[in-house]
Amino acid sequence: MEEPGGPEIARLIALMAKLPGLGPRSARRAVLAMARRREALLAPLARAMADVAERAKLCGLCGNLGTSDPCAICADPRRDPSALCVVEDVGDLWALERAGVFRGRYHVLGGVLSALDGVGPQALRIPQLEARVAEAGVAEVILALGATVDGATTAHYIAERLEGRGLRVTSLGQGVPVGGSLDYLDDGTLGAALRARREF
Repeated sequence: MEEPGGPEIARLIALMAKLPGLGPRSARRAVLAMARRREALLAPLARAMADVAERAKLCGLCGNLGTSDPCAICADPRRDPSALCVVEDVGDLWALERAGVFRGRYHVLGGVLSALDGVGPQALRIPQLEARVAEAGVAEVILALGATVDGATTAHYIAERLEGRGLRVTSLGQGVPVGGSLDYLDDGTLGAALRARREF
């Protein structure tokens, strides 16, 4: 059934419905709310989206999403270069930054190993991680991957790849539920998990 508002509004609703957490009904409500407050919501959102579409880029070093390369975290001289926290995706990096408990640097894998989905090591940023560890003076690699089967498989694979390099390889401790994604955890839980990390 076609949206009663016309093809432009229908297209916006269809695009919004593709976002995580929004289905067709939620997208319709969001579009109606924005259209009712065109100057306060819709116009600024459209400008912000155009700015992000034009300026957003991945950091060539860590894989973070930002507007500069290297990103603000990699460029910050106050960050501890000896600690490298490996995460599945940018959302996990942002979750750890929100918690404010880690002052080292990050490495975004871009996913996890999954035989079922055909995701192997070369599809992830594992070779770049090995190169960073080899040349950056890293003393500890923290495997901050979700407590899923694929997350555990990826952590084991990386730990094996880094074995014999004189590194401390740790993983998050208590607080991360099995099957849990870091992006959905509260700041306190993330902080406790990072502080209670253990040898991998």
